Amino acid sequence: MNADLPVSPGLILALIVVVIGILIIAKGLVIVRQSEVMVVERLGSFNRLLESGINIVIPFIEQPRAITMIRYRKMGDDYHAITSDEIRIDRRETVMDFPGQPVVTTDNVTVTINGALYYQIIDPKRAVYEVENMSQAVEVLAKTTLRSVVGKMELDKLFESRADVNNEIQAAMEEPASKWGVKISRVEVQDIAMPGEVEEAMRLQMAAERKRRATVTEAEGEKAAAIAKAQGQRESAILNAQGDKESAILRAQGEQESIKLVLNAIGDSEENKRTVVGYLLGQSYIKALPTLAQEGERIFVPYESSALLGSMGMFRELAGSPEDLVAQHLRPDTNRSGLRGGVVGSAANGG
Repeated sequence: MNADLPVSPGLILALIVVVIGILIIAKGLVIVRQSEVMVVERLGSFNRLLESGINIVIPFIEQPRAITMIRYRKMGDDYHAITSDEIRIDRRETVMDFPGQPVVTTDNVTVTINGALYYQIIDPKRAVYEVENMSQAVEVLAKTTLRSVVGKMELDKLFESRADVNNEIQAAMEEPASKWGVKISRVEVQDIAMPGEVEEAMRLQMAAERKRRATVTEAEGEKAAAIAKAQGQRESAILNAQGDKESAILRAQGEQESIKLVLNAIGDSEENKRTVVGYLLGQSYIKALPTLAQEGERIFVPYESSALLGSMGMFRELAGSPEDLVAQHLRPDTNRSGLRGGVVGSAANGG
């Protein structure tokens, strides 16, 4: 009986309105994730930015504006560009690893440089409206700046100052990129590929440089060793000379004391002084005889030396050595007057 009741047109219309309302509400609710933003246009002109959270837009009247992004995907040794239109603009720092670019240095060497660019969109409105393709513009700017900076450097300088190259590229890109609402965080030169003949020449140059450094180091070591040896010999000679000097002084002092003791024992008359001097000269001759015998086959002894040696023998037979005279002089029971007379008489007879 209920099935025969007619459906009211008003009910159908109400249901249609409810469904359309639900669809409009569902389409008008936009959830934006953290670190993302959307550029919304109303009837074709910029209206506002949708930040993270729940946002409401008017369907069919307000539409998000898409931004074109280019990303590279490495497949083997090749890079493939992937282009996409995105309505959600990522504010996080993005890395662009673009393919290697041929660059000519000032010394006419063509190298292929593979770089990476780190950038961040800080003003989505400018990134959408100030440039037609933001990512492509940043890539082309990075490539042209790289060629300009590297083109002013030599190959050796390029390898030595990568950090300077990175900083110079970044500084050159900051001003034009800021007009597009993009901040260039940093630029990194990753790989530098050279022709085979240039690489081989650099390898030979490196080997020669290492050999030169080894030779210089060895020469410096030999120089330092020679200096140290010379200084050691100098110090040794000085010490030896000082030792000889002190030894000669001590010997002279000893002989002086010995002469004084002998003269005190036998008397300090002129005749006794001549006797002691003759004895000392005779000792010097006796010490020199072995050396004279080694240096030649024949030895010529002067007449005065023979007489002096005879006097020394007579001196020893009659009175003993001067050292014995000193010892006897120091004894209390020694007859000093008789001893002195015997020595003087013996020296006179020997003379």
